[in-house]
Amino acid sequence: MKRRTWLLSAAGAAGALIVGWGVMPPRSRLGAADLLHPAQGEVALNGWIKVAADGRVVVAMPRSEMGQGVHTGLAMLVAEELDLRLDQVRLEQAGPDAIYGNVAMLVSGLPFHPLESQGPDGKELRSTKVVVGEWLMAKLARELGINATGGSSSITDGWEVMRTAAAAARATLLAAAAMQWKVPVSEIRVVDGLVSHPSGRQAGYGELARLAGMSSPGPVVLKDPKDWKLIGRPQPRLDIPGKVDGSARFGLDVRRPNMLFAAVRHAPMLGGEVGRVDLAQATKLPGVEKALLLPSYAGSTAGLAVVGKTWWHASQAAKSIEVEWKAPLNGAPDSAVIAKQLDAAVDAEQGFTFYSKGSAADAEAAAHHRVTARYRAPYLAHATMEPMNCTAQVTPGKVEIWAPTQVPVMARDLAARVAGVPQEQVVVHVTLLGGGFGRRLEVDFVGQAGRVAMECQGKPVQLIWSREEDMTHDFYRPMHAAQLTAALDASGAGTSLRIKSAGDAITPRWLGRGVPSLSGPVDTPDKTTAEGLFDLPYGFEHQHMEHVATRNSVPVGFWRSVGHSHNAFFSESFVDELAAHTKTDPVAFRLALLKNAPRYRAVLELAAAKSGWGTSLPVGRARGVALHESFGSIVAQVAEVSLVGGKIRVHQVTCAVDCGVVVNPASVSQQMESAVVYGLSAALYGRIDVQAGVVQQNNFLTYAALGLADAPLVSTWVVPSERQPGGMGEPGVPPVAPAVANALFSLTGTRQRALPLMA
Repeated sequence: MKRRTWLLSAAGAAGALIVGWGVMPPRSRLGAADLLHPAQGEVALNGWIKVAADGRVVVAMPRSEMGQGVHTGLAMLVAEELDLRLDQVRLEQAGPDAIYGNVAMLVSGLPFHPLESQGPDGKELRSTKVVVGEWLMAKLARELGINATGGSSSITDGWEVMRTAAAAARATLLAAAAMQWKVPVSEIRVVDGLVSHPSGRQAGYGELARLAGMSSPGPVVLKDPKDWKLIGRPQPRLDIPGKVDGSARFGLDVRRPNMLFAAVRHAPMLGGEVGRVDLAQATKLPGVEKALLLPSYAGSTAGLAVVGKTWWHASQAAKSIEVEWKAPLNGAPDSAVIAKQLDAAVDAEQGFTFYSKGSAADAEAAAHHRVTARYRAPYLAHATMEPMNCTAQVTPGKVEIWAPTQVPVMARDLAARVAGVPQEQVVVHVTLLGGGFGRRLEVDFVGQAGRVAMECQGKPVQLIWSREEDMTHDFYRPMHAAQLTAALDASGAGTSLRIKSAGDAITPRWLGRGVPSLSGPVDTPDKTTAEGLFDLPYGFEHQHMEHVATRNSVPVGFWRSVGHSHNAFFSESFVDELAAHTKTDPVAFRLALLKNAPRYRAVLELAAAKSGWGTSLPVGRARGVALHESFGSIVAQVAEVSLVGGKIRVHQVTCAVDCGVVVNPASVSQQMESAVVYGLSAALYGRIDVQAGVVQQNNFLTYAALGLADAPLVSTWVVPSERQPGGMGEPGVPPVAPAVANALFSLTGTRQRALPLMA
């Protein structure tokens, strides 16, 4: 072999790798640099694994760390198969190569056509079949080079691929030892990276890696779960020490020699333009280097930027510039008007049918009782702790980017288009993210930083948005409305469920912003608009779910748990309404509808038992329950709520989850706690209002987040499972709002059908 880099199968581009080949095919990567760029003394064994001279293993990390613990979880998969301690693994951010693509993130928004099928247990009703076909998904993943951190898919995507890459590396190393020692591979053992034979021979991975190019790997066999030493056991987060001692590098921590700083000021109206302006006045101020106009990049609102020696100099100068702003050509959006349009769409327009079973209309006509309710959800901002920022340096023929991004490939491609250089001449360094929540799936700020850097004569420039710019120029969670109608028979049992919702689609807009060739005037049906409504587990004999896609001028984007975040509020609040209508206990009512869904029953029963459901509470407190599946994980939550001083107080949230195989139990609990706090912030305070095109909430004083003093006690209980891991970054968000709303109904007798919830 001329190269020691073995490239995994092209199937890796689709986030999947076929296991059981016997021997992993060695393929030289011709005409390009090694995927892992081995340093002095390092040997790359495949596109994911390289070994240092001291035996430490370096793992290509294809996902961004934004507090969710994914760097630890994925490193655990590699350490497990290589028989290493976790501290023997070092991470290196992966480059934008197709084998690191994330098809699950891409597919999350493609249209689904639900068909009934049975799960592995023979009873469970599961959705679905993708209309476009798996072959097209893989094709899109390869051609677009999607390498995204989102959709709670990092562990799911990496579960087979990274373990197989590690197992292949292990097989290669053991084959090298067997050849060197002239012994059967079956006689060799590995403990903490030390390879040994009963004859007394020993060698570390570092020594064997230098011989690996002359050997062929044996069969690639994954460990039996009974032999796992790391997976399923709590492990400390790899990113915590750096965050404690200050060595961790977020986007705002980037420092380069001779670096300048840039502040941005957008048109106050969403989609607005710059009219008459005198930029020269800003350049006369102390510490100011340059001022320039910024066009729209990847969906951003146009504006201006000022470059200074410090960000304070730049931001003060940007504020001082007198500008006549121009309204957008298609008119200024207004959220109150949009809310009325959504209601009208639900009432009058025909939507795209995502799911249909039986005849809901006939069932309603023959029903003993008919229950109907209209639910609404507002626009929401992401409100990440770290505002948008990017550091860029443009030199002749080359662009270098340092960015806290969830989509390094899209960041690279936009930077290349802005600077007019080939993609191969753009280097993207992904820093830690101070919160993502979907906002950093956008790359508008990267385009701005590249444009500003082009004017700075080769000097690096760090572009930073103020909190006000960040809050008022977000890509917001769409406003949605839904009408839910159920038919009940004389015994109170549900016989049909009909749902019609309306709101903007996200995925077509996002793809159009990141990949301009995919943009168009008409949105394709988007699964994210209807997820959590068309795929409910409840056993209504007749069901119909359709969505009316609207196209308003408020920019929309992925928000943590996407459509599930508001659709769970609609569906789980309505199911609670049905229980109240029939004077049935909410848990018992749900269990009756889950006779053929044992996984859901198990999760709901666990949450009820651990929360003390049915037991007495202090006067002035009540419990509410909600159950929802998203991103491959089922979550039930019970919220204990009271009203204190005219405010809603959530004292405790008990969570049960079936997320498949648990890689790091500590991370599951941390993610659930994070989701509860984030979800409660939205449920109790979250609302973005747009008046005459201007967002009214511009900081945490007007767009509040849950404070530590008001944070509830959160307990997490896991249902044991042998299924492939599901997501955990987002599934804890959707049930929070309905659980609290249902508790408030139990407490006050008033049903709230709009967010945020009111005391």
